[in-house]
Amino acid sequence: MPAPPPASVLRFERVSVAFDGVPAISDLSFDAAGGETRVILGAAGSGKTVLLKTALGLVKPDDGTVYVFGQNITGMREHELFDMRSRIGMLFQESALFDSLNIEENVAYPLLNQKSIHCPPEEARPRVEEALNFVELGGTLEKFPSELSGGMRRRAAIARAVVTRPALMLYDSPTAGLDPITAQTIIALIIKERDLNNTTTLIVTHRYQDGNLLANYRYNSADGQLIPAGDRDVRTIFMVMKDGRLVFEGSQDELEAARDPYIAKFYKQRE
Repeated sequence: MPAPPPASVLRFERVSVAFDGVPAISDLSFDAAGGETRVILGAAGSGKTVLLKTALGLVKPDDGTVYVFGQNITGMREHELFDMRSRIGMLFQESALFDSLNIEENVAYPLLNQKSIHCPPEEARPRVEEALNFVELGGTLEKFPSELSGGMRRRAAIARAVVTRPALMLYDSPTAGLDPITAQTIIALIIKERDLNNTTTLIVTHRYQDGNLLANYRYNSADGQLIPAGDRDVRTIFMVMKDGRLVFEGSQDELEAARDPYIAKFYKQRE
């Protein structure tokens, strides 16, 4: 018998959000399954970041329903959301590390401050070291964010996001402002996290090549390198947002076949 379809991890049902009467996302529906990758493209102000914040419960919908791990979070109180968020990793724009904490303290923060994780203090350091080694920053525990390059800060933020071993990862413009080589390193780490842990991944990006890598490469644990996915299905869905609305949802081939000028400009702007 065929394997059952993966369970839904994140589902929006006709979700709308407005700020001061101005729509940010409108009538948005999609369903991200376990282990799936979703690449979210769109112009500035199209609702991409609001989508992620709504998924995390930081923004409440005005209409519609959001389900995370099968639970309706739309009406959850803040203390209930804390428990749900312990299963989600979030990489914010510009990394959002705490300047006054060193890298060890930054990465340990969710372990020690999310009660539902139940991580004893004596177990935090080994998990922090594991997460930093994962992003190849093992020698930075005592450094402060100001002592790291932009790419290293982004990698440290990924370590903080994955240290709780989340089932769902949200990335908000993880390659913005980085040079092409560093940007590719960041995407390689995202692929590594996805493939080693079967993590459901949503990534907001302005760079089509980020989505191209996610759709066509996988992590090879034998040598720690990215290799072409070949016939292996990495289940990557592209979404295009415009003025708060979802105007495209489909495979990379379907995206590149689109003739709508707004949609087409994203795959034509390869660097």
